[in-house]
Amino acid sequence: MAAPDNEKMLTELFAVIESRKGGDASRSYTAKLFAGGVDKIAEKLGEEALETVIAAVKGSDAELVGESADLLYHLLVLLAAKGIKPEDVFAELRRREGVSGIDEKAARKK
Repeated sequence: MAAPDNEKMLTELFAVIESRKGGDASRSYTAKLFAGGVDKIAEKLGEEALETVIAAVKGSDAELVGESADLLYHLLVLLAAKGIKPEDVFAELRRREGVSGIDEKAARKK
C-alpha cells in the first residue's frame, strides 16, 4: 500500500495541475495541454506510455523512473481535464485491494 505522503504528493500535484486550467498556454506547459483538449492530452499520455515501455525494455532504471514520472503527470492532466479526482482512482484501487486481478477482470466482463 502506498505511503500516505505519496498519495498527498499526487493530490498536491493534481491541485497545481488544476490551477493551470485556462492559464496562459505560452507560459505553462500544463495550460498548453489543457488548451489542446482531451484528445490531445490523451494522445500525449499514449506517447508517454510508449516511452515508459521502451525505457523499461531498453533503457536504464533512471530512464524508467523519469518516464514513469512523465506518465503519472500526464495521467493527472487527463484526469483533471475529465473532471476526475485522484481520490476517485485511489478509491477504485482500494475497492480492488485483496481481489485477484484475474477475478476482478472477469467481473468487468459480466
